[in-house]
Amino acid sequence: MAKGVAERWLKNASAPEYRLTVYESGTSKPIRNIVNLLRSFRDGKARIGGIQTISDLGIGSEASAGAVTIWSTNHSELLKLDAWLTKRGFLSTGIW
Repeated sequence: MAKGVAERWLKNASAPEYRLTVYESGTSKPIRNIVNLLRSFRDGKARIGGIQTISDLGIGSEASAGAVTIWSTNHSELLKLDAWLTKRGFLSTGIW
């Protein structure tokens, strides 16, 4: 019975989450600039052309590695964000 209750609760409380890791390349701006831009975008203080604000956007910076990990439950807008970052010279792992 406990397993059934736990299973129902998990189905109601969980949602799929998508991740993307973005790396600096020789032609891109420093990754720290993107981290600040993404935080402002999430908080509604900045706009990125053609992309709706992603309110549940998670941002994990690995500045020493020149990378930032981004995650969200909004798959379609995360795809657009990936395309926007790639167009500006950043490398990414793709969404997984």
